[in-house]
Amino acid sequence: MPHDNPLRSGPLRPLPNLIFASRWLQLPLYLGLIAAQAVYVFHFWVELVHLLEAAWGNQDALDKLVGSIGYKTSAPITSLNETVIMLVVLALIDVVMISNLLIMVIVGGYETFVSRMNLEGHPDQPEWLSHVNASVLKVKLATAIIGISSIHLLKTFINADNYTDRVLIAQTAIHITFLLSAMAIAYTDKIMANAAAASAHH
Repeated sequence: MPHDNPLRSGPLRPLPNLIFASRWLQLPLYLGLIAAQAVYVFHFWVELVHLLEAAWGNQDALDKLVGSIGYKTSAPITSLNETVIMLVVLALIDVVMISNLLIMVIVGGYETFVSRMNLEGHPDQPEWLSHVNASVLKVKLATAIIGISSIHLLKTFINADNYTDRVLIAQTAIHITFLLSAMAIAYTDKIMANAAAASAHH
């Protein structure tokens, strides 16, 4: 015969319900991130259109591309070269990876902290969402941030002539810090998972 939980009865019951319902205050935050995602999609297409126009010889589009990627050279740029194309493509990949990060935060965060989406059995359910929790989400986000940092570092090295040694060293140190932080997070998660598995066997 089930026993009543004393914590779920009595005059204080409305207060825990109110506190638990306050999780819905996060909903506008996730809706705001969806709006930010839309801005990133628009930015991606603007840059892509400029790249296509520059490939067809549009000098104005080329100038906008060169300005957006921060590429500077003593010789005037009158046509697309390999460095400009590479920097623009890396910028597009950067947008995609940040967009992936947004999706992980929006979907994973909502599922973990607000409400279940009941996506079980849905053909488009992300593989990682089937076992998502705060710890898994933290590792996923750390990995995504490392990928974004790698793209930024690669862009900086390709365009190294326009950066000081101090900036190059600082970006490299920051990237290494991200790597070490992600390794520490993953290691801590592994220890906690092993401890949970060991306690479940006893």
